Amino acid sequence: MVTTTVIEDDKMKTFEELESTVRSYSRGWPTVFEKAKGYKIWDTDGKEYIDFFAGAGALNYGHNDETMQEKMIAYIRDNGIIHSLDMGTTPRKEFLERFKDIILTPRNLDYKVMFPGPTGTNSVESALKIARKVTGRDTVISFTNAFHGMTIGSLSVTANSFKRHGAGVPLHHSVSMPFDDYVEDQDTIAYLERFLEDRGSGVALPAAIILETVQGEGGINAASMEWLKKVDDLCKRWDILLIVDDVQAGCGRTGTFFSFEPAGIDPDIVCLSKSIGGVGLPMALTLIKSEYDQWGPGEHNGTFRGNNLAFIAATEALTNWETDHFSKSIQEKADVLRKGVQAIISKYPELDAHQRGRGLMQGIAIGKDDLTDDICAEAFQRGLIVETSGPNDEVIKFLPPLIIDKEGIEKGLGILDDSIGATLSK
Repeated sequence: MVTTTVIEDDKMKTFEELESTVRSYSRGWPTVFEKAKGYKIWDTDGKEYIDFFAGAGALNYGHNDETMQEKMIAYIRDNGIIHSLDMGTTPRKEFLERFKDIILTPRNLDYKVMFPGPTGTNSVESALKIARKVTGRDTVISFTNAFHGMTIGSLSVTANSFKRHGAGVPLHHSVSMPFDDYVEDQDTIAYLERFLEDRGSGVALPAAIILETVQGEGGINAASMEWLKKVDDLCKRWDILLIVDDVQAGCGRTGTFFSFEPAGIDPDIVCLSKSIGGVGLPMALTLIKSEYDQWGPGEHNGTFRGNNLAFIAATEALTNWETDHFSKSIQEKADVLRKGVQAIISKYPELDAHQRGRGLMQGIAIGKDDLTDDICAEAFQRGLIVETSGPNDEVIKFLPPLIIDKEGIEKGLGILDDSIGATLSK
């Protein structure tokens, strides 16, 4: 996350005086944004920015998709129901049917769709609850550098110490294990299984294992397909439920709709949010294998789990997945991004940097301390919105909208290149 402090002018005065000190992005990008379209944003001065942030991954389909706009506007003008909790509405029905036909059935996935509330952490909370209810166990295994949300249950399986301390209470019933390649040349699957086998390990048989296939906030750490398969196999052998948190890596971010598809696994529970809402409207799903859908009516609920405008936009967004054309285009642009990143790394050996991630979820991990914030601040001044991630903000993180073109990627990387050069020359 961008935390760079930049001198704020008068246009930021309102935020400085009236808003809580908890605000973060407006500190790193001190301007007032006014309009956005596709992969570009403009501020009140008319300055244009290329967006390599995409609402922290909530805008995979770009800003203000015209077809989504038109359908939402028409629905509002027709006095369509906006708020409906979990009552049946036409947009809810159409989304469920299209999601099944376009996403689930072609992938041979048998999931019940749960609307847990409007955000990713709502999805994670519901996933943890149903896993514990189904198994009768309370422990959940998560991984180093994991991030799963900011509510108490989600924080208990989040690794970042700064965010965990914000809970203000002890976070129980979770155990953190090393993620893939956390320690060089260590077989983390063997390590995990040894803990499960050993009665003296202090680790009880868990209800679930929760993971991100690509750790977004944790530093763009991408698990190998082999590692994911081994985790899935371990869960099946030990009767542990596998939860994949696809809130940021899902909805096409890594090239396929679900980030776990290339591994050929079928998680028991999947968490989706962010870009599932199409245009950035709040929406989340928890996908639960049918045999584990053991909720009592209303056992988990929330006032804002019936966002009909989000259902409309989400349904339209699914048209991108009717064929494999969109997926292939993401993978092609991911290759452009990867080559551009590698070129920058080669150009600046003094950064001691390396490439991370996959799809259009990539990053540059910099080995030289305290440079990433300065580079991102310089990039902002030059017209690029890009943030950092990792436990020490050591990774420059790229999450451009999936609809970005090759020209946009190359222009954005050009700005980053200039920003690195300017930062190193100071």
